[in-house]
Amino acid sequence: MNQDLTGLVAIVTGGASGIGAAIAARLRAGGAAVAVFDLRPDTAPHADLALAVDVADDASVRAGVERVAAEFGRIDILVNNAGIGAQGTVETNTDDDWHRVLDVNVVSMARVSRAALPHLRRSPSASIVNTSSIAATAGLPQRALYSASKGAVAALTRAMAADHLREGIRVNAVNPGTADTPWVGRLLDSAPDPDAERAALEARQPHGRLVAAGEVADAVAYLTSPASGSTTGVALAVDGGMQELRLRPSTA
Repeated sequence: MNQDLTGLVAIVTGGASGIGAAIAARLRAGGAAVAVFDLRPDTAPHADLALAVDVADDASVRAGVERVAAEFGRIDILVNNAGIGAQGTVETNTDDDWHRVLDVNVVSMARVSRAALPHLRRSPSASIVNTSSIAATAGLPQRALYSASKGAVAALTRAMAADHLREGIRVNAVNPGTADTPWVGRLLDSAPDPDAERAALEARQPHGRLVAAGEVADAVAYLTSPASGSTTGVALAVDGGMQELRLRPSTA
């Protein structure tokens, strides 16, 4: 498949670390110019332009988007990747927790997309990719708030795809399984037995390991490229089969 992104300009939110950094690196490798929005842009390892943007603040978002448009003259790709985690049940998460996580994980995607849409409408290869999660399609313990936010991302993606298809803008999502990222690493470090916790996370994914951030980035590169011109409204699972497969226990 031709995933040549030469001449295209991409914004990647939360692009300074983890999956976001891998996405930024992969899009640049494909030929795109990449602007990273992050609270800590100085740590972004793969960016042609790294900006301090708070996706929870509309003025910050609009300023960042206009800076990218002024710098590169166009915006073709938006990857809404910024997000925060949450642990707990509906009993343990507070109202403040719900407001904060939903604002960052869901409303921010509308916020950044809204600011970028006037520029995307002028692109011949416009694409938006939202980062959802396996938590949107599988019930995971102690993830009520996080799951609700990612389920909202999946529904938002389909609605956005319907709204903007006839404007020439494709909208898709990626649903990563548990990925080997700094955030997951911190969760493992805080567990009573990090090795046992890692083994449990690996075992629940049918292919028996954590998802690599680069694998998610490759999926995003496909969804943003002209090679996927007939793909829109899709949530692409990158989860080692966790969403769809039900394997029998191994006898090995």
